Amino acid sequence: MEKYSKQREEIINLLSNTKSHPTAEEIYSILKENGSTASRGTVYRNLNQLIDKGTVIKISIQDGPDRFDYIKEKHNHIICLKCGKVFDYFYNLNENKLKKDALEQTGVEILDNTFTLNGICNDCKTE
Repeated sequence: MEKYSKQREEIINLLSNTKSHPTAEEIYSILKENGSTASRGTVYRNLNQLIDKGTVIKISIQDGPDRFDYIKEKHNHIICLKCGKVFDYFYNLNENKLKKDALEQTGVEILDNTFTLNGICNDCKTE
């Protein structure tokens, strides 16, 4: 049985109520602003535990800090290559066909099929 953690619950609540895909430092700062007693190390440790459990995913940004997302429903991400902002997008694809084709072509069994697309967001296009 897993031990209850108030700090873990605070992180889940924060991530489940935002679409901004915050960094670990942003999560720590927001929690502190809201009166949390969580230390920076506690935030990082709990994020790693939540990733291991599949509750949260880490989104790696090419030239910036990793961002985090709570998984409410299956979705993918688009990352702006200029500002690093992460956007959710939903795409209905035939997952079984994708896994079958990948296995036939490469011999690799697909365990996770999230997609990350890269582009330039509207804000950055106008700069």
